[in-house]
Amino acid sequence: MIHLQHVTYYYPETHAPVLNNLNLDIADGEFVLLVGPSGCGKSTLLRCLNGLVPHFYGGKLQGQIEVAGFDPTAQEPRGMSSVVGFVFQDPETQFVVDTVESELVFAMENANLPQPLMRKRVEEVLDQLGIAHLRQRRISTLSGGEKQRVTIAAILTLQPRIIVLDEPTSQLDPQAAEEVLTILQKLNSDLGMTVVLSEHRLERVVQYVDRMLYLPGAGKALVSGTPQQVLPQLPWAPPLVDLGRRLGWHPLPLTIKEARKHLADLPAARAPHSTVPAPIQMAVTIDINNLWYAYNGHPALKGVSFQARQGEIIALMGRNGSGKSTLLKQLVGLLQPQRGQVLVAGLDTRQVDADAIIKQVGYVPQNPNSLLFAETVDEEIAFTRHNHHLSDHDDGPLLDSLQLGEFRQRYPRDLSVGERQRVALAAILAAEPQIILLDEPTRGLDYAQKELLSAFLRREKSVGHTVILATHDVELAAVAADRVIILGDGEVVVDGPTRAVMTQSMVFSSQINKLLHDDRFLTVSDILRDAP
Repeated sequence: MIHLQHVTYYYPETHAPVLNNLNLDIADGEFVLLVGPSGCGKSTLLRCLNGLVPHFYGGKLQGQIEVAGFDPTAQEPRGMSSVVGFVFQDPETQFVVDTVESELVFAMENANLPQPLMRKRVEEVLDQLGIAHLRQRRISTLSGGEKQRVTIAAILTLQPRIIVLDEPTSQLDPQAAEEVLTILQKLNSDLGMTVVLSEHRLERVVQYVDRMLYLPGAGKALVSGTPQQVLPQLPWAPPLVDLGRRLGWHPLPLTIKEARKHLADLPAARAPHSTVPAPIQMAVTIDINNLWYAYNGHPALKGVSFQARQGEIIALMGRNGSGKSTLLKQLVGLLQPQRGQVLVAGLDTRQVDADAIIKQVGYVPQNPNSLLFAETVDEEIAFTRHNHHLSDHDDGPLLDSLQLGEFRQRYPRDLSVGERQRVALAAILAAEPQIILLDEPTRGLDYAQKELLSAFLRREKSVGHTVILATHDVELAAVAADRVIILGDGEVVVDGPTRAVMTQSMVFSSQINKLLHDDRFLTVSDILRDAP
């Protein structure tokens, strides 16, 4: 079905290939997961399958590519659209029209299909993906999970033989992510569709796939095999697999059900409760009282109240559309309360302009591109310092701490999503903010980079900075957050210490806690620390 032979690709104006002499075969009907560190070439490889590389991105492509008997380089993306359906990381970049049904019809109209056939296919994909109730909805009103399903549905109307997805769950809450992956599994098993996807959050995906492809980058050879064959070779792993590797479990468990077979031999399950010292009450940096906000009459925040203190890391969690991003925008002054009050570093956001707030607050939105406009990474950092009237100094340590030292002279928008995320974070940190707001900070980050992010958050906490991160990444929250606030339909549903909140949740809980059902254990280190 898919055949790559000696494929090498250089992006424009680069001297090192992102893909180097790559050989790969994927059989008809396989469900394949592509993994590797951020920037290793996963997205580039996926874009080769429908001709986006090199036709959209330019550069130099060598070797042979054959997809379902076609050469994507010769056919170009338009010619491959009926063979390969492509889903980008951000589904909103693919929408063309306003309503769901119009979006489903758009590609078929461009293909000049007969109207009776179009109506038939629309009904079929609405039923296949369980979105018939959305057909008349405006796309702008959909949640992240609903948008992702609509994107897949629009692609399926052309009945491609292959569906390719680039980090399809990166912006989805756990429930929405499971729904999308279940749909992909059904398309693969019921319709025999070949599915190729890349993903960093392996804990969500590995149990669904037939084969894993590990792309190490740096010119190293591709590793291929079943998840149980490939996972032991990775330098990182999801928590459940990491625990199994450390304790010598065989075969490695991919699901909670498989891991529970080993519980009888797990001494940590009998470990005594540890004593947690009472937290020291630091000064309040954020004070929100009865905050209400609505978009065009649709409430997004309803009576939200809470405080944040110096040296506190708070994880905002909740399903897509629960109000997390809206709340962060309130804290940085991009939005103002329609009712209630928001005090940030003692400033009332209704009474001061945004310039006064951003002297105290650093905000990294979901889309890092909105912050990146300079020609080089160094210039991005320099602009931030100049804009905040800060003296110039060597930003090498900051860039090195985020593993960005080698990219100092690179154009930021040419970097991978994960790399751009880190550049945006560095640009914000250069202003030395006392309050840091991060919206989905692990989007595009591999496990090693998530560990770097966790270490960074701990450093910010140690110097008394306040950090609030809106995230669907339960494993990051389990490792890094002191406190978790769960939002639901714009209201605070739960607010409490991380361990108390996450061990009482069926959805927003870590893999380790789901395995043990014990409030003493959220992470692998919790188990290994207490094990004899």
